[in-house]
Amino acid sequence: MKITQIDTQLCTIGEGPVWDVAEQALYFIDILGKTVLRFDPVSGETRTWPVPDVIGSMALRAGGGAIVALTNGVHALDFVSGDCALLATSDDLDETVQLADGKVDRRGRFIVGSSDRTMKEPRGKLYAMGLDATLREIDNDIFLSNGPCWSPDDTILYHSDSIRNTVFAYDYDIETGTATNRRAWASTAELGGIPDGATIDTDGCMWMAICEGQKVVQFRPDGGLERVIDMPVKCPSSVMFGGPALDQLYVTSLSPAFLGREAAPLDGCTFVIEGLGATGLAEPRYAA
Repeated sequence: MKITQIDTQLCTIGEGPVWDVAEQALYFIDILGKTVLRFDPVSGETRTWPVPDVIGSMALRAGGGAIVALTNGVHALDFVSGDCALLATSDDLDETVQLADGKVDRRGRFIVGSSDRTMKEPRGKLYAMGLDATLREIDNDIFLSNGPCWSPDDTILYHSDSIRNTVFAYDYDIETGTATNRRAWASTAELGGIPDGATIDTDGCMWMAICEGQKVVQFRPDGGLERVIDMPVKCPSSVMFGGPALDQLYVTSLSPAFLGREAAPLDGCTFVIEGLGATGLAEPRYAA
């Protein structure tokens, strides 16, 4: 196994990596930098697109460009013009609640959570956005929404409430985009940090960044801890399989400087882990 820092832009809060199989490129975001980034591992080039507000997550669109979850709603980002236009919002998004992490399911819906801005009240919700560009609530009672991802057979949706140090599992209906039977699936309480961004491999194992815990971990499909990887940064933030064979794990990180704490030299860097012996699943695009 080898962990390598990749030569791309340093982020304040690097998050939300998305590997695009068609382009063989890594997209990710800088939350407080209000930026979408694209890294080409072959050329080493990084492109950037500024967005008008704090960004919680992004996904690529089937018709080109991306959707981005900003504080007040989901917006369409045009990669050619750089324009960012509101697609969907909710009355629940106000000065106390903002959109957070999100991913696309294998029917092309965008599943995105919201979080209490103070992270002290469970005001957050989980939404499904289909082709009608409407945010439809599928769960609530969430402090800090993170890490949505699905089992390979699409029957289980995983989602974390970071403040509760808990990963939840739901029964998921891929045809309707509904989630039921929420139950605790795994805990990060003994891992030294909170559950952050996650992805699933072809064996149904979850790979997750443990922010503040300086770890990336692998959970078995039963929620048991399988593997712990020590990272060179205290705050890894999210993970995504990429590369031609989807066997390289990209890891974003954040800098604690935005909290007024001293930053180490590698904080905010992005890394790639090779030689894990695991393979990821291709990320779908938002269908509209």
